[in-house]
Amino acid sequence: MKVGFIGFGELASTLANGLLTAGLEVYTCREGRSSRTKDLVNSTDVELCKSNYELVKTVEVVLSAVSPSQTVSVAREVGHVEGIYVDLNNVSPSTVQEALNHVGTSNTVDAAIMGSVRKKGLKVKIIASGGAADQFAQLNQYGMNIEVIGSKPGQASAIKMLRSAYTKGVSALLTESLYVAYKMGLDEEVLKYITQTEGPYFKESAVSRIKSSAYHAKRRSEEMEEVVAMIREETEPVMNQATLEFFGALAQKLEKPSQRPTSMAHVFRMLEESNNQG
Repeated sequence: MKVGFIGFGELASTLANGLLTAGLEVYTCREGRSSRTKDLVNSTDVELCKSNYELVKTVEVVLSAVSPSQTVSVAREVGHVEGIYVDLNNVSPSTVQEALNHVGTSNTVDAAIMGSVRKKGLKVKIIASGGAADQFAQLNQYGMNIEVIGSKPGQASAIKMLRSAYTKGVSALLTESLYVAYKMGLDEEVLKYITQTEGPYFKESAVSRIKSSAYHAKRRSEEMEEVVAMIREETEPVMNQATLEFFGALAQKLEKPSQRPTSMAHVFRMLEESNNQG
């Protein structure tokens, strides 16, 4: 089976390496991508296509793994796809439906990552809905962990969005609260007492959330725009709007570092430097 990735960031490169190990042929296109993306491509054994259009004509399964703002444009770029087209992007049900409308009907999949790709690799839980969800789930034979949850595009994205609203809200609250504690010299003590309330594994999770929030602030902001758009269709977003504004401000303060922050204190030092420069 031939699998192709449109976009080749951390998500795509991790899944691609796992599928290569499982014996599949994996393709991508690096033209027009960032230097970081090109470095990730060059560090793997994936086959290269000259364009995304050539890619979708070459493979049987296409996985779109780009930033939320590119979701619709890449689908429009490739147009009708003969094989299976899987949208893995963290976008609202209406956005994924708009993207898939450019590609096909029964051959499309709305898919959502439900865990840490960095920690779980190819085994990360992916939920899927849409006309070709069952066919996509055949990749479980090669080590993936795909669960079909429905037949309609948008169902997987809705679950992902609402889960994302919770997890990003918690991350924003932790980052802001513990940064204030850091400035007061109490960050470790505050985290210790929150951990006593939340459970023994909370500290590790909290530190991971804070480091990830700083490293992916811009992407988190884009993802929260999708969350807020979906929430607004049902009710007035208050907490989610605040989370969106938090990540927007964090992205403005911090340029994405070349390497992940090494600790919670590292993130807070970066914020201190930014605030002092401002």
